[in-house]
Amino acid sequence: MSDHPECQTDRFRRMVAPELLSGLDTFPSFEWNTEVLARIRSIDLRQMPVPELSIRQASVQREERFIPARAGAPDVRVLIYRPSDSPQNAQPAFLHIHGGGFFTGVPEINEVHNRSFSSEQDCVVVSVDYRLAPETRYPGSLEDCYAALEWLYGQADELSVDRTRIAIGGESAGGGHAAALAILARDRGEVPVCFQLLDSPMLDDRTGSVSEPHPYCGKFVWTPESNRFGWGALLGVEPGGPDVPVGAVPARTRDLSGLPATCITIGGLDLFLEETLEYTRRLNRAGVATELHVIPGAYHGFPMAGTSAPQVQQWLRLRSDALARAYM
Repeated sequence: MSDHPECQTDRFRRMVAPELLSGLDTFPSFEWNTEVLARIRSIDLRQMPVPELSIRQASVQREERFIPARAGAPDVRVLIYRPSDSPQNAQPAFLHIHGGGFFTGVPEINEVHNRSFSSEQDCVVVSVDYRLAPETRYPGSLEDCYAALEWLYGQADELSVDRTRIAIGGESAGGGHAAALAILARDRGEVPVCFQLLDSPMLDDRTGSVSEPHPYCGKFVWTPESNRFGWGALLGVEPGGPDVPVGAVPARTRDLSGLPATCITIGGLDLFLEETLEYTRRLNRAGVATELHVIPGAYHGFPMAGTSAPQVQQWLRLRSDALARAYM
């Protein structure tokens, strides 16, 4: 009787923090596949309604630009967020990379958080509208992110940005891209990155494909099946195999030394928990100053439960404090 799917779901729900259950009740349960992706793509996410902004968030200026890509690729669309007051000195900057499994999403889905970062940190936020899989395979989206980083560094004077205080980050697939971007920037040696802020990062294609399944993680929102679909869309090959390009997968990078200081946040029930724990261990072993925060009872995407949940408040505070320290 305990193996019945409804009984299993109830058992896993009891592990979720009570304050976060509302997020699961409002988020539709489904597995990502080609048909679901086509339906989601029919919705213009750029036109989705934005939650009510605070006075401080609404005061942030937003600008859309199209910047040159690398190697003849199409121009990259970015959204630039700047505090309303003219800076007296050069400001820090944060390059944001949105989530969406590598195959969906736009910068606008993080409108509120990007406005908050810009206002709270008195910084310039640049959010990248990178090309999506499966139409664009690796390394297209990562090169779009690098083009945005390179442009931000090159236009620092115009944007009143301090070149020594450029941080990068993202959530889910955006966190995976940010981790890969930090490695790429280190290897190319053209743009210094002072910090990486990774939220529930998608780091390892082997999770859900060849790794041993976790008995409790990944039961909600983002499952092993969806993870295989996302990585397969990006890579164009079967996830977990020997022909996966190392540069696409941060966890497959052998040398993590020389990367910027790092802060990682992850839910205790997130599918990515164990790959995140391992990546944190390896960063520390490589001499990278790294802090990790595991939110108990939290699933992938738990901030959708709303800012009244204490776990979401903790998550917001941890990220904001980490970025503030990086900019000191």
